[in-house]
Amino acid sequence: MATKIRLQRHGKKGKPFYYIVVADARAPRDGRFIERIGSYNPNTNPATIDINFDKTFEWVNNGAQPTDTCRAILSYKGVLYKKHLQGGVTKGALTQEQADEKFAAWLDQKEGKITGKKSNLASAKDEARKAALAAEAKKKEEKAAAIAAKNTPPAEEEAPADEAAAEAPAESAE
Repeated sequence: MATKIRLQRHGKKGKPFYYIVVADARAPRDGRFIERIGSYNPNTNPATIDINFDKTFEWVNNGAQPTDTCRAILSYKGVLYKKHLQGGVTKGALTQEQADEKFAAWLDQKEGKITGKKSNLASAKDEARKAALAAEAKKKEEKAAAIAAKNTPPAEEEAPADEAAAEAPAESAE
């Protein structure tokens, strides 16, 4: 039986949520499946991927073919890289310890990238909030100045005219 690792859609319209399942290639998209091995939520940033690494690795080694999207997800989580390293171990190109060391280094690097993206998103959100507060404060000051100008009595405008009239006779006397 040909098995596929693919996505099974759940969630409401416009808010998809997927289960990562192993299913017979002939079964419908949301129909029967053999085993559920994880979930994928693209609504969050970065996307949330929960996967049973050992079960998934076992299915990939047994010949289950991932769809294109699942291949990208499995690559992102390191399942395909681990399979690649295991192939090198079986061929004798490297030892199991070397493969485990390479995989651990790759996991650390990947975790650093994910953490960096999360921190950048959080800082960008904070900066946007600060900019919005500053713009709101500026608008509030402008409105207060406009209200103050509207509520001031017009007596201030007559005073400069009186001063100009007082200066004119003084200049003619000279």
